[in-house]
Amino acid sequence: MMRRSWISYGVLTLLAMVSLTPFVWAFATSLKPIEQAYEFPPTMTLEQARWSNYTDVFDKLPFGQFMLNSTVIALAAVTGAVLTSSMAGYALARLPLRGKRFWFALLVASLMLPSQVLLIPHFLMYEALGWVGTYKPLIVPAWLGGGAFNVFLFRQYFRSIPMDVEEAAVLDGATRWQCYRRVLMPMARPAVVAATVLSLLYHWQAFLNPLLYLSDFRKYPVSLGLRMYQTMAGTWVNLLMAASLIALVPMVVAFACGFRAFDPRRRGH
Repeated sequence: MMRRSWISYGVLTLLAMVSLTPFVWAFATSLKPIEQAYEFPPTMTLEQARWSNYTDVFDKLPFGQFMLNSTVIALAAVTGAVLTSSMAGYALARLPLRGKRFWFALLVASLMLPSQVLLIPHFLMYEALGWVGTYKPLIVPAWLGGGAFNVFLFRQYFRSIPMDVEEAAVLDGATRWQCYRRVLMPMARPAVVAATVLSLLYHWQAFLNPLLYLSDFRKYPVSLGLRMYQTMAGTWVNLLMAASLIALVPMVVAFACGFRAFDPRRRGH
């Protein structure tokens, strides 16, 4: 058994090292001058660490503004996604709605529909509404259901909670809204955290929709801002790596906080 454990740890360590290699290479490249960053074959060695690349990221382009734009879009969209998808999931799981199995099946079927199929209809609709050039196409849809997967996630989680819990609250005089807000949502903390982290990741790294609906670079999110390091005055690959690592920090923090929510030692808090 001890030998098997050492073999397992060795294999996992090797896989972790392989997985971390791109990040190590990106970090090393972010500290190189532009000439050394284009050396072939590429190396991870540094003659002299150039930490000024991280300040140049904000000097060459308004990267701070890009980060702020992404934060505004992501927080607004994630709030709407979690709120409305949890409400829809509660309705499909608990309310006596006529034909809800059919609507749920239709919802799940929509997951198989490629998002690219809806690009032109969505663009024409948002153009008719005068939303092109604003953040509304990136935020408002998240407030209209929060996405099929999130609805599915909440619906399945609410169904796993015994009906006795809600019935006891109803006997104490709670309304449906109070049951949802004060009873089921606190119990659905893992689903809330999962939906929050996944929605945050989706909206933070979204590229195609901002590219379609935004034309003013001052409104660009960080995903389009990173692309600008490749298209303006050649490719600043060292600055691109530095900017990518900076943009990665909020997602790492979000995943770390989300992981703590699933820690069984913290469930009682």
